[in-house]
Amino acid sequence: MVTAGRQKEQIEPIVRATLNVLRSCVKAGTVRRVVLTSAASSICIPPLEGDGHVLDEHYWSDVDYVTAEKPPAWGYVISKVLAEKEAFRFAQDHGISLVVVCSVLTVGASPAPKACASIRASLSMLSGDEAALAMLKGIEKSFGAVPVIHLHDLCRAEVFLAETATASSGRYICSSIGTTVVEIARFLAEQYPQYHVNIKQSGDDELLEKPRVSLSSAKLVKEGFEFKYNTLDAIYGDVIEYGKALGILLRYW
Repeated sequence: MVTAGRQKEQIEPIVRATLNVLRSCVKAGTVRRVVLTSAASSICIPPLEGDGHVLDEHYWSDVDYVTAEKPPAWGYVISKVLAEKEAFRFAQDHGISLVVVCSVLTVGASPAPKACASIRASLSMLSGDEAALAMLKGIEKSFGAVPVIHLHDLCRAEVFLAETATASSGRYICSSIGTTVVEIARFLAEQYPQYHVNIKQSGDDELLEKPRVSLSSAKLVKEGFEFKYNTLDAIYGDVIEYGKALGILLRYW
């Protein structure tokens, strides 16, 4: 059972806002397709036991489990599941072509003058932000991996799905790589030694050496989309300077 307070404060407004946008699209009468940005947290919680799992768009997070266990950002998880399901129900009833893009940890420079939570999490081992690092660890614990996408690829994928007439409606996972906190720490320590990344700060017994779960973007790729940023080096290429510009990271001259 979802608590009444969380339902009123977070879940209901997100579901209601999603449906309001869809109603406006129906009223306009000129919208051929709607692309809704969701999150992969609607797919993979709780994480499956063992290794080697590959999850696709058929999987849904268990709302009863999330309500009972209350993993990090549990209200957000439930809101995404319910918003997606209500959106698909509405789209079917009103003849709308609906595409839902299930995004993952999104990294990359943007015009935004303030850093979103995903940027702070991705830079936390360089900035020393313990709260943001806790978020990154929470993603790994909840997902069985740290799936990542560059902001540019996410935007490109949404435009691609909006403009490609042959692309089918439905859900699309948008994740270019799957990694772990430990792998990210090792990469950052090697590439940015001036920040003195201490891998031991990520070294607790519950952290993974390798991903246990993979989120498959095969459906998106099959439609003809190609990721441009599919390594940690490419994904982190512009976010370091972005972090400096926002004051998250120190500048080393």
